Amino acid sequence: MLNSLIYRARQVRDLIRRDGVASTAKMIVQRVRFGPGQWPRADIFAHFDFVSNASPLAVRGSAELGSLLWVIPDFSIGSGGHLNIFRTIFHLESMGYQSTILIVGPTVHLDAVSARRDIADHFFPLKADVVIEGGDLPAAEFAVATGWQTAYFVRRFPSSLKKIYFAQDFEPYFYPMGSEYIFAENTYHFGFFGIAAGDWLAERLERDYGMKTRAVGFGVEHDRYRPLPRREPHIKRVFFYARPPTPRRAFELGLLVLDAVHRALPSVEFVLAGWNTADYRIPFPHLDCGTVGLDELPDLYAQCDVALVLSLTNLSLLPLELMGCGCAVVSNTGANVEWLLSEEIAVLTEPTPEALSRAVCELLENDERRMALIARAEAFAKTQHWSNVAVAFEAGLQSARETSLCAA
Repeated sequence: MLNSLIYRARQVRDLIRRDGVASTAKMIVQRVRFGPGQWPRADIFAHFDFVSNASPLAVRGSAELGSLLWVIPDFSIGSGGHLNIFRTIFHLESMGYQSTILIVGPTVHLDAVSARRDIADHFFPLKADVVIEGGDLPAAEFAVATGWQTAYFVRRFPSSLKKIYFAQDFEPYFYPMGSEYIFAENTYHFGFFGIAAGDWLAERLERDYGMKTRAVGFGVEHDRYRPLPRREPHIKRVFFYARPPTPRRAFELGLLVLDAVHRALPSVEFVLAGWNTADYRIPFPHLDCGTVGLDELPDLYAQCDVALVLSLTNLSLLPLELMGCGCAVVSNTGANVEWLLSEEIAVLTEPTPEALSRAVCELLENDERRMALIARAEAFAKTQHWSNVAVAFEAGLQSARETSLCAA
């Protein structure tokens, strides 16, 4: 019975990752209505229809130079990947580019008006039009895939469009070795020009898949992420980026690290943010902040001395934002992290509970070392600008114009 419950819990977790909360809730209600033993059968063909669908997608009109058609999955408020997409569109608009956003596989937004409103209210005030899958699509100079599912749609656009893959992570790693791993990996053979978040990802796509790529870095919103007054400087606090439904953020490993720190330094306080962790037994005292609004994050970061941020695939944006707020960062080693972070600005160690907890404790117990690290990290964060990332992205578009690509 217990194994069955665990299996069902993992199924729900995977469905939320794949289809979103609203779609998953609708499916659960439907299955409960049907009753035990009468649940609808899983329809693999309907769910993965986009993988084998080769029907061309039509666009109207003629493309203007500097126009982009962004193909995105539907989004929820707080999505970091979508924040980066919308931020890029915002900066490109300020540089004279025109964008249209196509939402495929809608699960949250069933109409363009509500989607556009949520983008403006919770991300950026974009000029871009929004179209829901099945709507009328304008021609564009560039069609931009923003994730592996969307790459299958971009593949169906006319070959006259220059096809871009805005890759923010190595997405096959989001899945166990199986069909979805392969479906994601296959998209790297579609012949798109890759604009990749960071050197590690760009180099991997070139080396392993023969993609032509351009790397862009990360930036910091300096008006938001800046040092703020510390209200209780006598209390040592550790921040942990806790996201149980995102395996690449190593939630379980992080809890073991924090528990070891608590046993070594019982007076230290712990702050968890990123997801609601109330359903988990966490034996040490902690503040569970759940999902925190962007405007509330800087003060939260500024009240902490050390942050534990784990990245098992591509690096998270959080380290730079924490550094900008004057919080020391501990993370794991690996080329996926060290393309941006170094021992000059963060403490990097092997991803074991022993090594990571020791690194956190040493920073908490050595004020001089911690403050020196914070000063170097804050200075580095100030050099990272999103406007420069947008310039690099534009250079990637220019490279795509000049590169002869063989799209699938």
